[in-house]
Amino acid sequence: MSKIVKSGLIQMSVPKSEGDGTIPEIMEAMINKHIPYIESAGEQGVQILCFQEVFTTPYFCPGQDSKWYKSAETVPGPTVEMMQEYARKYQMVMIVPIFERESAGIFYNTAAVIDADGTYLGKYRKHHIPQVAGFWEKYFFRPGNLGYPVFDTQYAKVGVYICYDRHFPEGARALGLNGAEIVYNPSATVAGLSQYLWKLEQPAHAAANGYFMGCINRVGVEAPWNIGKFYGSSYFVDPRGSIFKIASEDQDELLVAEFDLEMIDEVRETWQFYRDRRPDSYSDLTAQ
Repeated sequence: MSKIVKSGLIQMSVPKSEGDGTIPEIMEAMINKHIPYIESAGEQGVQILCFQEVFTTPYFCPGQDSKWYKSAETVPGPTVEMMQEYARKYQMVMIVPIFERESAGIFYNTAAVIDADGTYLGKYRKHHIPQVAGFWEKYFFRPGNLGYPVFDTQYAKVGVYICYDRHFPEGARALGLNGAEIVYNPSATVAGLSQYLWKLEQPAHAAANGYFMGCINRVGVEAPWNIGKFYGSSYFVDPRGSIFKIASEDQDELLVAEFDLEMIDEVRETWQFYRDRRPDSYSDLTAQ
């Protein structure tokens, strides 16, 4: 029996950036720009919707300016609570990537997961934090400390991996072992060095672990940092590693796709990667 899921990904350019207003004004503009896309998703019957990394702000990590700490909020907090209302309205699971403030001076790159009845299910905190030119993330975020949770939503078992995490197969495997049927990777990545990996790594994770993935990237060039073009190309990939729906490179877009979770059983019964694992031989992988 088929188990069809309809999912959506929103890729978005910023309407306001640094110098265009206060941080609260920038955040309000970004959230307001998303609302018509959220409503369109709900009206189309999307069951699971995911936004891009730190979706309420520009990607501010090319700089190291402490004023952006003011954009962090608790999770759950005001933005998550707002999205809980939309989740309830449309019976839609939502993955909401937020700059999280845990306590004074303690911040994480986080994604909240909300069930279709509006219940806050929990959060994932990004584990792998880059610190290279253009991506000074260790200035803003502590490494995640909540493991690799999988959330049993009304429509599917959902995991989250965030942006730079995608370069590390270990967490992708952990999400599969924890039961994920769909893994979402909200990202902020620009044209250049790593672009060739965008359509390589995540299909490889999907094929190696036998699950679907929804991969989101923002669009546009963000002043004043101007580190390059965020090239969109958000996509869905199936458990065989085939990209079956992809967004444009330069347009704000709600990408919607339907897929059958029964493919997971079909693929895993053909490729017995979980049966044939050898964790007894992997101890060196966790050595310092």
